Amino acid sequence: MTDARADERTRPEGDVHWYDLPDDDPDPATRDEPAAVLPTAVLPTAVLPTAVRPTEGEDRKAASGGTSRKAAAWRRAGRPARRAVRNSAAILLLLAAWEVLPRLGVVDPVFVPPLSESLAAGADLLLTGRLPEHLGASLARSLSGFGLAIVLAIPLGLLIGWYKPVADFLTPLLEVFRNTSAVALLPVFTLILGIGETTKVAFVLYACSWPILLNTVSGVKTVEPLLIKSARSMGLGPVRLFQKVILPAAVPTIFTGVRLAGAYSILVLLFAEMVGAKAGLGYLILDAQSSFRIPDMYAGIITISVVGLLFNLLLIGVERRFSTWRTT
Repeated sequence: MTDARADERTRPEGDVHWYDLPDDDPDPATRDEPAAVLPTAVLPTAVLPTAVRPTEGEDRKAASGGTSRKAAAWRRAGRPARRAVRNSAAILLLLAAWEVLPRLGVVDPVFVPPLSESLAAGADLLLTGRLPEHLGASLARSLSGFGLAIVLAIPLGLLIGWYKPVADFLTPLLEVFRNTSAVALLPVFTLILGIGETTKVAFVLYACSWPILLNTVSGVKTVEPLLIKSARSMGLGPVRLFQKVILPAAVPTIFTGVRLAGAYSILVLLFAEMVGAKAGLGYLILDAQSSFRIPDMYAGIITISVVGLLFNLLLIGVERRFSTWRTT
């Protein structure tokens, strides 16, 4: 021991022995310092989670996807407006020509005044109460005759179309009257019924009955025969067959006649009101023409057009209500 201490004291300062060097592979359990942790940037790319944060390209895709969805929503919202403008383009051009051509002198503004003047005359008639009075009288007559035509012509048409003996008996008579103009028979109605309200309602009834009657007969006769055979093979009786097959299949054709009758109910009424009446749109137009109140005359014509358009739209809605079974 004394010799070893003496050797350490006498050993030069720079002299290192083998037992002074550290071990090459020390035991990790005996080490005091923790193992060094590599920074995440050194780790392989596969070790890092890929869905922690979207990349720049994914951000652009998400933003473009949200923008495209908003654009698609705006396109869907504006589609009805574009369709309405496209469908009414011809009417808008007509109204624009009506306003511009008289002001340019292309047509005589005395006989065809600009649209704005006609609308102003219609507003004056509306404010004074004359237009509602004439409109109410015409609508009462027109709707009365039109309603009676529906009540009478549809059952008769179904009867003629479904039962052959009835069709054979009434067809020659129908062919005679269907080719006789309703306007030509107006003097006959006036002679028999007078010049009161009954004549006008009966005249509208006669004119409206033919399109409803003929289209109802055609609708019943043109039902697909295979549908009738299939229904009969399933045991449907005549009443159930007519209710479940014949009538639903004939509804579209019947409503075609109803819509035609709706237009006739206004047209023929105007003629009847021009012949003998003291109120109504026909009387208003004839009175304005004879008094040379041309803007008032055109105001009455515009009112008739608007009423006819609204009446047709109403009938289209009713037709869709009764034809919900049809595929679009």
